Amino acid sequence: MFHVLTLTYLQPDDIVDRTRPAHLDWLAAEVAAGRVLLAGRTEARGAVLVVGDMSAAEADAVIAGDPYTQAGLARYDRVSFTAGFRASGL
Repeated sequence: MFHVLTLTYLQPDDIVDRTRPAHLDWLAAEVAAGRVLLAGRTEARGAVLVVGDMSAAEADAVIAGDPYTQAGLARYDRVSFTAGFRASGL
């Protein structure tokens, strides 16, 4: 099961930006561990993360580890899907 995680900021940018360095460190570690495959900001104040082949509970644990989540600065919504078609290497 793969998951698309959409992040919505709950606080103004100046407050979110204080935690951004910790969030980016966390994100780099998740990418290095292979749990996050893609991540980036959206045009509408938020972000999208695509996480690897894992259970819903594991995806929820990824969300819970984000400093933004821990500080109450963002909310994630998760859409889970089976990868019936995928590029080689995924």
